[in-house]
Amino acid sequence: MRGKTKKATFNLHIDVLAALDEIMAQGIVPSKNALVEQALLKELKELQRQTRQRLWHEGAKDALLIKDIEDVGNAFQIADAETAQRIG
Repeated sequence: MRGKTKKATFNLHIDVLAALDEIMAQGIVPSKNALVEQALLKELKELQRQTRQRLWHEGAKDALLIKDIEDVGNAFQIADAETAQRIG
């Protein structure tokens, strides 16, 4: 991820910092910044996935949303059948 960066300061548990130093000493990652950014991006992606999953579960209980989905499915039923015939 290239581009502008901005310095940020965080307090981390000493065990986390020690593990970070150990990984750096082994040359596994190019820099502490790179590892922290990679870990944060991974965690942010997971949090976004969990949010989408929660919203889908909430939507599954929403009668209006379910009806809208059924209406769209019904509206495309003929077109889907025609396409299936062409493919199959």
